[in-house]
Amino acid sequence: MNKADCFNLGYVAKLHGFKGEVSLFFDVTNPSDYHTLDAVYIDINDNLTPFFVESIKPKQKGFVQVKFEGVESENDAKVILRKDLFLPLSLLPELDGLNFYDHEVVGWKVIDATYGEVGILESIIDNNVNPLIQVLNGEKEVLIPFIDGLIQKVDRANKELHVAAPDGLVEMYLEA
Repeated sequence: MNKADCFNLGYVAKLHGFKGEVSLFFDVTNPSDYHTLDAVYIDINDNLTPFFVESIKPKQKGFVQVKFEGVESENDAKVILRKDLFLPLSLLPELDGLNFYDHEVVGWKVIDATYGEVGILESIIDNNVNPLIQVLNGEKEVLIPFIDGLIQKVDRANKELHVAAPDGLVEMYLEA
């Protein structure tokens, strides 16, 4: 399995007891969607390695307690501690309307309602306080606050994200 064919589900947060159990943190919108997992890929030395779930117990705030097959001791569990978790993209439900996955729109054109074509979406910077859409226009970077009402249209067919950036923001970056 390649990382390009997967999405990051979260990470192995901490050890849980002495018998190889670990706590996982699911860094997703709805962690409860993943409480019935039977397997997950863990990034070990840049290789996605499958681990099969023996038992899973939901905790709070995105955490679950998991026992993986073959992980029988605290030493076994230390090998996967603080490692990233991945699942195949095919497990993500298809979104419609103005909803999208962050990884889905990377590489798309960003078109502002006032300015027109801004550039190519490089990434979604997921700061808790101020999430941003990072757009590259040649050598120039444009950072657009990801606020309510920003997204006007998600055009999957043409790979375009239509936005209504705050007045003067795009010009400030590109016409300076």
